[in-house]
Amino acid sequence: MPDQAALSVPYMTVASSPAQGRSQSLTGIFFLILGIAIFSVQDLILKLLSDRYPLSEAMVLRSLTAIPFMLALVRIFDGNLAGLISRRWPQMLARGLLNFLAYTLYYLALAALPMATTVALYFTAPLIITLLAVLILQETVSWRRWFGVICGFAGVVLMVRPGSNLFDWAALLPILCGAAYAASMILARSMGKKDSAAAMAFWGNNAFLLCAALLSAWFGTGQHAALLHPSLAFLTRGWAMPTLTDAALMSACGFIAAIGLTLLTQAYAMARSAVVAPFEFTFAFWGILWGWLFFGTLPDTLGWLGIAVIVVSGLYVLHREGIEVPGPEQSAQARG
Repeated sequence: MPDQAALSVPYMTVASSPAQGRSQSLTGIFFLILGIAIFSVQDLILKLLSDRYPLSEAMVLRSLTAIPFMLALVRIFDGNLAGLISRRWPQMLARGLLNFLAYTLYYLALAALPMATTVALYFTAPLIITLLAVLILQETVSWRRWFGVICGFAGVVLMVRPGSNLFDWAALLPILCGAAYAASMILARSMGKKDSAAAMAFWGNNAFLLCAALLSAWFGTGQHAALLHPSLAFLTRGWAMPTLTDAALMSACGFIAAIGLTLLTQAYAMARSAVVAPFEFTFAFWGILWGWLFFGTLPDTLGWLGIAVIVVSGLYVLHREGIEVPGPEQSAQARG
């Protein structure tokens, strides 16, 4: 359990010393890695359910189950629920809509493409995050950090080596997902000056519930079902009565989402986007683990080489963070 003081508001205080700035960055990296690990379980669950239930059904059950956990997190991390009553709730809701768009695109791609291909294309997100951090937040990104990000992406390509399935139109979905996810995390960086990660995650979950309910109202009866493409089938399939096991799995996604959304939001709220973004690549490790545990598959030689490249690039970014921690004036400028 993360230290409560690290999750208090405001998140965007300027580091009083290089050591404090480095500590804040390391904590943000830790939160992101942990959040990615938790979210990978949700990906596994939805991949297993994608051929039997519509995405809207899984998201409605997930979002409803997440509400009490979200409220508990706000109470624990913020001390009270007052942070939910904010004049900036429309911005938090808008960020939630971006997140909904990102994850919907990703899971629709997951239903149609091999997991390796989907993951490889999704990993355009850290590059987009770094680019937007420069363009929007005016963060300074050294060529060394750019090198670390690019090497991390190259490692993922080595691992998954997407093939002919890239010619499927669904291959555009995870790339668009990466762009929407990047925009939402950049918003988290700027909004984190005044709003807590737990509050942003709560309103994000409300956006998920609202959008999933609208999709259910339109597609839930199955009258618009399209079976020609797996992505369209996952989107338009009518609701079906889940088994107890499947209902429990969908509901478990609510707990996963509550913890995962809070950790990811917190990571980008407290640390510079260019520092934490390369560690998005750790998601690939969980794909390997679940593939081994559930499907008995392991990477080949090139796959393990890709893992090594990702690890080295991540450690390199950590090393550069220890060298290039901005001083107070630079930190203030980077935070806009």
